[in-house]
Amino acid sequence: MAKNTSRGGGVHTTPNPNGAGWINQLKGKVTSTHRLKERAIEAGRDLAQERKTEHVIHNLDGSIRQKNSYGKDPSQSKG
Repeated sequence: MAKNTSRGGGVHTTPNPNGAGWINQLKGKVTSTHRLKERAIEAGRDLAQERKTEHVIHNLDGSIRQKNSYGKDPSQSKG
C-alpha cells in the first residue's frame, strides 16, 4: 500500500494507507474517506475549489496521476 504522500500543499487524493479505499488529505490531515476512487476525486476536487488550492490525485503506488490548480493563476507574462 502507498505511504502518506501528502507532504506538499493542497488537497491530495491517495490510497488509504490504513486500509481499503481512498482518502483526501489537506496539510497531512484526513478530510474524508471513500470506498471508490471516483468519489474521493469528486470530494477532493470540491474541497480544492472551495480552498482555491491545488488538487493532486495519486495512483495506487503513490505516484502522481494528475494535478489541477483551482487557485489564482499568475497573470500572463509578456512575450
